[in-house]
This record gives sequence, structure tokens and C-alpha cells, in this order.
Amino acid sequence: MHAFDVLGDPVRRRILELLADGEMPAGAIGAVVQKEFGITQPGVSQHLRVLRENGFTTVRAEGTRRLYAVDPTPLREVDRWLERYRHFWNQRLDALETELARGRRQARGGADPAESRPARRSGTKPRRLRA
Repeated sequence: MHAFDVLGDPVRRRILELLADGEMPAGAIGAVVQKEFGITQPGVSQHLRVLRENGFTTVRAEGTRRLYAVDPTPLREVDRWLERYRHFWNQRLDALETELARGRRQARGGADPAESRPARRSGTKPRRLRA
């Protein structure tokens, strides 16, 4: 199964979100997912199995408990695929960073250089200063 097929299911994405903070027992995962999605314990087990068989999670036994953890390997595959598209949001994030910095300067009482310049009339060229 392709990584996006695995991640396309909201229950499996939620399980990975739960595991992002660290290892969890299957019972605790099941309790959250059953409450949020209204599915049965066998349904949760099927989703855990899909994640495990496709390499997204690891499982280890501790007595009678099964502890699940994220395996980042297939997520790296997703990250490599997304790399081609990252520039679409990086430009917007850069613009957001600029606006946040401008807001911080204004909050400190510093003038924004762009606002302190007189506005040009449309269609006019800026004048060059002579020394």
C-alpha cells in the first residue's frame, strides 16, 4: 500500500498524531480512537495492523500489553514527495514572517520604513537624489 493510501484514512492519521508524542499502549490508543470516531476495538486493531504492516508503526510486547510507536521511515518518503511542492507554502510563510516582524516593530513604537516614505503617485518615477 502506498504511503498516501495509508495516510488517507483519518483514523490512521489520528493514531499517528497520538503516537507522535511517544510510545502508547494499544488499549490507550483504542480508547481515544473509539471515543472520537465511534468505531469498535476490532476496527481500531485493523487500523493498527495496517500501520504496522506498512511500516508506519512498530510494536513491542511488554507483558500482556502491546506498545506502539511511530516508525519515521515511510514518513521520510512522504516528505521527499512533498519537497517538490514545499515552495508553494514557503513563500507564504516568508511573507507571514515579514508581516509578523513589521507588527512587532510597530508594537515597540518603531516606524515601519515602508510607511515612513511618502507615497508615490501612480505612474511617476522615483526621483534620484543628487549628491
